[in-house]
Amino acid sequence: MRLAFPIMLGMLSQSVLNLIDAALVGHLGQEALAGVGIGGYAMFMMTALVFGLSSSVQSQTAHASGAETVCITQPLRAGLTIGIALALPLSCLAWWQAPALIQLMASSDEVTQIAIDYFRWRVIALTIIALTLCLRGYWNGRQHTHLYLRIIVAVHAVNVLLSAALIYGFAGLPALGVNGAAIGTTLSLLLGFIIWTVITWQQRYLSAYVWPSWQSIKATLMLAAPHSLQQLWFAAGYVVLFWLLGKLGTSSVAVGHVLVNLSLLLILPGVGVGVAAMSLVGEALGRDDQQAAHRWGIDALSVAGMLLTVLALPMFIMPELILSIFFTDEALVQLGKLPLQITGLMIVLDAAALVLAQALMGAGAQRTVMMLTLGMQWLIFLPLAWWVGIGMGYGLVGVWLAQLIYRLLNSSSFLWVWQRRRWLAHGFK
Repeated sequence: MRLAFPIMLGMLSQSVLNLIDAALVGHLGQEALAGVGIGGYAMFMMTALVFGLSSSVQSQTAHASGAETVCITQPLRAGLTIGIALALPLSCLAWWQAPALIQLMASSDEVTQIAIDYFRWRVIALTIIALTLCLRGYWNGRQHTHLYLRIIVAVHAVNVLLSAALIYGFAGLPALGVNGAAIGTTLSLLLGFIIWTVITWQQRYLSAYVWPSWQSIKATLMLAAPHSLQQLWFAAGYVVLFWLLGKLGTSSVAVGHVLVNLSLLLILPGVGVGVAAMSLVGEALGRDDQQAAHRWGIDALSVAGMLLTVLALPMFIMPELILSIFFTDEALVQLGKLPLQITGLMIVLDAAALVLAQALMGAGAQRTVMMLTLGMQWLIFLPLAWWVGIGMGYGLVGVWLAQLIYRLLNSSSFLWVWQRRRWLAHGFK
């Protein structure tokens, strides 16, 4: 809990931030909310391409710490080099091709233009995100998770103030609407990167940048690629999900965006426990203590299960009150009522997948996580969602019921893999 608690609070603050953004934009109308949802998930897909750098740097750093390796900053240097080389051209390409990407998901021309503008303001920060992920992974790997909490809370506070001011024109700033939300987020991410850089540069091992060896770059890429590929296809799955919701109408897209962001209120604390388990598992394997590595995964799952159960209760008890924060239209509140209750159950059942996926990456089993996650999502969830929601005509409720079945099967599979202990053979070769 000493490692997990700061990460949990930091990720919980991310959930609250997403909800505040949704509430702020929601008052601009359902088209604005749908556009932000589509633009945000397009950005999620781009971020996925560099997301593996965080787990790669963190797991290698934790392993090096447990083995008492002197070159503990080598993974960080490799990650930063890869981040710049990959994210900079990607952000330029994505900005240029934004219309082609957004048109695959948008349900109307008005929503399309809103989403394109929002996405373009967000994607210029892709390089900043990649480098921040590396720095965060390094410090989490060294078990300094309190830094993550302090920085992320400060960044989110700035984001809320900037976004509100730029959306509605407070404090003499121009009222930019949806674009104001995107600009506020981008500027706050820049602030976070500057803070991470200053803290890291003050360490004596990083007083001067030394180019990483090719072997270190290759090792970092080998661990990052499966996780990034997993996140990319996972994000693409959400793009398909919003395309499906677009078939049901703009109202379903707007409600679906809020439901997904509300689910983060539960998902991210569970992931926070898993991120802490990633470091503990990696460090235990660095000491060649396989029994401790396995025990950390089970202990983390127990903690996450209890937390997620408590956090899910408001979604069961007062769904209409929660949805009324985001929607003034009673029809939208009623449309989201049952899916919100399903979301509460869904996230509790997903605890094992949330925690053990991170723990497996701490053991160097990124490829196993990728194959299991993508197989469940693309071979079970998306076909089932199409069949139940569109084919059988159950709409938004049918799509969410399909997601409930998928989460249950996914969690059961991760628990089975963890208990078999074959991941102990992966290691860091």
